Amino acid sequence: MKLKSIFTNSFGILFSRVTGLTRDVIMASALGASIYTDMFFIAFKFPNLFRRIFAEGAFTQAFMPSFVASKHKGVFATAIFLRFMIFIFIISLIVTLFPELVTKILAWGWSGDLIDRTAPLTAINFWYLDCIFIVTFLATLLQYREHFATTAISTSLLNISMISAMLIYMNSEPKIIVYALSFGVVIGGILQVVAHLITIKRFKLHKILIGGWIYRDKRDVEDEKKKFTKLFIPSVWGNSAPQISSFLDTFLASFLITGSVSYLFYANRVFQLPLGIIAIATATALFPSISKALNRNDIKDAYSNLSKAFWLLSFLLGASVAGGIILAEPIVWLLFERGAFTDIETLKTVAVLRMYMIGLIPYGFAKLFSMFLYASNRHGKAAKIATIALIVNIITSFILIKPMGAMGLALAGSIGGWVLFILTIKEVGFNRFFTIIKSKNSLYFLLFILVFTIALIYLNCFLISYIR
Repeated sequence: MKLKSIFTNSFGILFSRVTGLTRDVIMASALGASIYTDMFFIAFKFPNLFRRIFAEGAFTQAFMPSFVASKHKGVFATAIFLRFMIFIFIISLIVTLFPELVTKILAWGWSGDLIDRTAPLTAINFWYLDCIFIVTFLATLLQYREHFATTAISTSLLNISMISAMLIYMNSEPKIIVYALSFGVVIGGILQVVAHLITIKRFKLHKILIGGWIYRDKRDVEDEKKKFTKLFIPSVWGNSAPQISSFLDTFLASFLITGSVSYLFYANRVFQLPLGIIAIATATALFPSISKALNRNDIKDAYSNLSKAFWLLSFLLGASVAGGIILAEPIVWLLFERGAFTDIETLKTVAVLRMYMIGLIPYGFAKLFSMFLYASNRHGKAAKIATIALIVNIITSFILIKPMGAMGLALAGSIGGWVLFILTIKEVGFNRFFTIIKSKNSLYFLLFILVFTIALIYLNCFLISYIR
């Protein structure tokens, strides 16, 4: 297991998440949990949705194994890039021409006037997808060379761009602030592209792309493209499940009281911090190594990396869950309660956050073990598992939304995460999983969590008394 790669990736993601939280703190101070934050989050939802489905998720997981096995890597990479770039550009044009229709899909419960006010923001934000696809394509090439720092840190460029926009227009009307935020999103995307192009040149990977363009008509990569397509289609669906779940949360929250979309967003931002810097960073760093090991039929090395990563995640995610549930109120108070964000909104966000934290461990482990499925070309199995988890999520969302509101939507997501984890472990193999957890590390893990939890309870009592 390459700890250097994991920690480098984790540090980059941590830096990006910290700047993201800073962005959200400033946004909460300027706009609170208001109709304007709801408008922006709705407008930004679609580019984020497609970014995670087509770029960060499905594309990388299908492209990496295919690229590793390709005999003409430059030609293959160039052909795939052109195919996707043309498709995404056309989609962006359609959204620009018909933003009201797209916004209506996202916020079905909103009035026509509110849809019309949000539609221009949707059109602006969607162009971020074009930038982020280029970033993800270049990032996958860098991952092949086991370089993760640029991609991990580059997200901070988006956050810095949005922070700058808010600071410049902080004293303006809320409408102007959300427009400034939207343009900040696109500018941030452009900065991310530039950062990756510079790094690509430093690693001399631009020669692969130039060679691929020159020889694109002289090298036959049809079989490789067909193999990629065969992997990509189920990968799209498999990665769509958690994004559709998030989309469903936003859709259903639009029928609840004003601010519900924002409560979910702010709570999810805190939830995503440990998920990103621990689980996603680990899975991303291990994916190229495991793909290469499986490509050379070194099964022992692949499972050895998986086992070591499991215990690293166990300690870190276990501590995060305990901290996130026990210290939820101090965390939200410290991060968001200022300006237009009141103590009532803090308590509502805390309740949602605790429901999200129930699903942190299963989502983290599912991310790790599903990465193994994708590396071994079992994309179809991963898609089937994700579908079942999504169905459970949808059913529980409709059951829980009436009695629990936004809390119920977050809890439904956590329940779906547990289903995803159990079914993923079943596919990887219960025998292998139980072999991992039977080691002596399990006792150390339980003792660590017990002591850590007791310490947090005392700390929480002190902080709550201070806050009040």
